[in-house]
Amino acid sequence: MTTIADVARFAGVSVATVSHVMNRTRHVEPETAERVRAAIAALRYSPNSLARSLRRGETKTIGLLLPDNSNPFFASVARQIEDAGFVAGYTVILCNSDGNAEKEERYLSVLLAKQIDGLIFAGSSDHARVFSRLSAAVPAVLLDREIHSVNVDSVLVDHDHGGYLAGRHLVGLGHYKIGVIGGPRDSSSSPARLRGFVRALEEMGLELPASSVVDSDYHFAGGRLAMERLMEQAPDITAVFACNDLMAMGAITALRSRGLRVPDDMSLVGFDDIPYAVTTWPPLTTIAQPVEKIGTRAVNLLLERLGEPAAPSRREVLAPVLVERESCAARGVARNLPP
Repeated sequence: MTTIADVARFAGVSVATVSHVMNRTRHVEPETAERVRAAIAALRYSPNSLARSLRRGETKTIGLLLPDNSNPFFASVARQIEDAGFVAGYTVILCNSDGNAEKEERYLSVLLAKQIDGLIFAGSSDHARVFSRLSAAVPAVLLDREIHSVNVDSVLVDHDHGGYLAGRHLVGLGHYKIGVIGGPRDSSSSPARLRGFVRALEEMGLELPASSVVDSDYHFAGGRLAMERLMEQAPDITAVFACNDLMAMGAITALRSRGLRVPDDMSLVGFDDIPYAVTTWPPLTTIAQPVEKIGTRAVNLLLERLGEPAAPSRREVLAPVLVERESCAARGVARNLPP
């Protein structure tokens, strides 16, 4: 195996000079640097990056713990994190907790045992105790979650504003009897989306009865069952806000089984803008989360934390946007909304 000493002898320079050329740690005369690079190419030298990392006390690995990577939203975020990590020279180890707190804790222990340099963490719920132990052991960034009792870097989406946008859109189309398919109440995202939605209705003097809200689990099957229940509890609704796209797609299936059409009989708004949202029929109006920004900012915050461990924690809140497609239609007279 070719060593750095072999490269130095071939180029007629010292080992230190080869190291400075490879790591750009000191100025080397252009002619000398070119001779070193030519020697590296001729000998096909590949530095042992693992050994170098261990000497520096790093492994160039990032742990990524998600609650459900079968959810297309989290799958898209994971891909963005992997791409951003790769560009920065890091390998990403992905673990899926399946929304199970015990599995989550076990994976956290596994990742720490693998000596990851840092962690990006989207917990199944707000486990402050678990995260407090974790953040004391390794630099970490909270992803799409917020734990108020822990001072830590986080990348969030303004879920309240996303729900508000959904509410304004449906009310603006003339709907005043609207149902909601919510996500798990122990998550931080679903209650925030519901709060924003209710706020939009209240601005127009509308109420959301308890019978018009059915909680579910962010899955397709859960959305289908929730839609069935919603039609029984609130049969006069003309529109539905589903707190994620998978549940919205399940709701469409339930409506079709009753012979109802979207948007002719029922308008529907989802949340996330997963890739399938544009391919379902009809294409789904939804609140889009900025997936690329979420992933890249999470990686960048973590790398900045690795470089400045004592810096103040940062909380970045990203804005969602309404994407209008074909799953919503006007009902009656459209409303003039306040700015």
